[in-house]
Amino acid sequence: MTAQEPAQGVLLLNSWGTSKMYKAVCECGNDDCTHTIDIEAEDTGVTVTIYTTTRTNFWSKSRWHHIWTLITKGYVDYETSIVMNKQVALNYANVLQLAVKDVEELRNARQNQRSNEHPQ
Repeated sequence: MTAQEPAQGVLLLNSWGTSKMYKAVCECGNDDCTHTIDIEAEDTGVTVTIYTTTRTNFWSKSRWHHIWTLITKGYVDYETSIVMNKQVALNYANVLQLAVKDVEELRNARQNQRSNEHPQ
């Protein structure tokens, strides 16, 4: 099994020069499990940031329990997950590798362009 193009389960949302944003969808099809992946190349290196929206079953515990947790800990823990079959997992990994390579090349091209415009 090899990575696909276009990649099943991993969608390119947008590309902004040295940054690419993808959406990875869960096998269940529910948007609650969706991850947004931002791959960005900066002068300091490449960063991969994964965002997700978490929700709580607020009514599973009493209002006072949530309030007490916020007061004593300062935050409430939430968890999210994404379920991928083998093909989607391969696509996910391949997209990350290709995106990191792409944004690094774009960053290097911009740096070379800047250095050619302002030689020392």
